[in-house]
Amino acid sequence: MTDRWRLAANLATLGNGILGVGAVLYVLAGNKVWAMLLIVLAIGLDGLDGMLSRRSQVPAGFTGRVADSVADAITFGIAPAFLIAVHTSNVSAWSPWETLATLLAAAYVAAAIARLTYFTARGFERPYFLGVPTPQSALAIVVVLLFHDTPAFQSVAPLGVLVGTTIVAVMMVVPVPYPKIRRGNRLRIPMAVTAIAAALTLVPLQFRPAVGSPLFLLAYGSAFVFLIGVASYYLAGPFTVPRPHPPAPAA
Repeated sequence: MTDRWRLAANLATLGNGILGVGAVLYVLAGNKVWAMLLIVLAIGLDGLDGMLSRRSQVPAGFTGRVADSVADAITFGIAPAFLIAVHTSNVSAWSPWETLATLLAAAYVAAAIARLTYFTARGFERPYFLGVPTPQSALAIVVVLLFHDTPAFQSVAPLGVLVGTTIVAVMMVVPVPYPKIRRGNRLRIPMAVTAIAAALTLVPLQFRPAVGSPLFLLAYGSAFVFLIGVASYYLAGPFTVPRPHPPAPAA
């Protein structure tokens, strides 16, 4: 039996995976900004999937969790790895770093698959995540690339990208609790602002605005809000996870 909420959740999962495949294809076509936008849009579908699933009277079950994790692995694991490893612009700057970039992209994918495998098998039972979830990790990769690869708001800095990738990959698998952004969590509003800032960064960049133009300045300013939002989840997230109360002493 499948109710309408479960069907809608399944369609959101499918859409997430399709956007991930599209992001990979855009990277290969040399348009990283479009790929970043598709990843951000897929994060919205991933959140919608969870919301619809909680409304459904039909449990997702193991198959549903596997499908969700496969979609996440494509969109938030493989697609960001392609963003890291494939360089069709700034080729001369990236040339000395290509091998290391490929290795770290592979490490990023491995970390993403490891945490998704754990979540599918056991982690879904927890009211919080252990390690930074893959959607937030993908957002962190997007932010790093915006500032140091494409469109390189500050500079083309391969080393900065690779150091950032290493940190993001490690944070996915460290046993530190991170919150699920649901109603009542203190980071819910900051994360909503982060999503808006991501859109205000990436949508204007699709028009290839000239440096210093109003659209470019909008994207540039929004990118800093985007950066602060992602950083707030990494730094403040563990402190918003409710701690279990110790058992009352026996009478």
